[in-house]
Amino acid sequence: MQRNKIWLALSTLLLATLCLQAQSAHRQLRQGNEAYEEQDYKAAEEHYRKSLVERSTAKGSYNLGNAIYQQGRYEESIRRFEHAAEVSKNDDEKASAFHNLGNAYLQGQKWEKAIEAYKNSLRLRPGDQSTKYNLAMAQQLFRQEQEREQQQQQQQEKGEQDQQQQQQQSGQSQGEQDQQDQQQQSQGEQDQQQQQQQQNAQQDQEQGGKPQEGGQALSQEEAQRLLEIIQEEELRVLEKMKNQQNGAPKKREKDW
Repeated sequence: MQRNKIWLALSTLLLATLCLQAQSAHRQLRQGNEAYEEQDYKAAEEHYRKSLVERSTAKGSYNLGNAIYQQGRYEESIRRFEHAAEVSKNDDEKASAFHNLGNAYLQGQKWEKAIEAYKNSLRLRPGDQSTKYNLAMAQQLFRQEQEREQQQQQQQEKGEQDQQQQQQQSGQSQGEQDQQDQQQQSQGEQDQQQQQQQQNAQQDQEQGGKPQEGGQALSQEEAQRLLEIIQEEELRVLEKMKNQQNGAPKKREKDW
């Protein structure tokens, strides 16, 4: 009997605590809504957080996500909308959570995830025109991004091809230039050799029978001695010719 009374008292106390917490959570939630209507999103966030401390609800997570979203913290709001969509038991509330989740993804330019979130919302609430409009916009943005990436890829590939062609043309031009330089060098060497040969021939023609440079000239004594030898030789020749004219027989004429 005594044990039953204790259990009843504890149950009553627990119930009362839960009621107080629910009342406090509801009050904080209501105050958060009032601040949100006044566009005081920071104050609304504080009330929603307090509400969730008292009692975790899908509505509290959804409202907190909205307050955070309005402050531009889209990544953080995504986690709140995902939690609200996961724990919500009401299809309409779940659809709203998916719709706002798509908006948060859209703000983060995550087009594919936004498209999936909007589709999930429309599965639960097919006639929602706002969600249909946002879905179409997300799909259009996704297509534009794909086209832009494709164009960038094509431009990059074209740039690489142009660079390769320039390198090939540069290599060919360099090869032609090297060949031309080699031909010019060879022609220059031939011209130089021909010019040298012409100079040598001209020098030989000008020099004729003259002694080459480096020959030794006759001294005065050697020249005098050579002159005497020439004179003596001339005298001997004259003497011989004289003797032949005086005593030598004449040649006979031919007989008839």
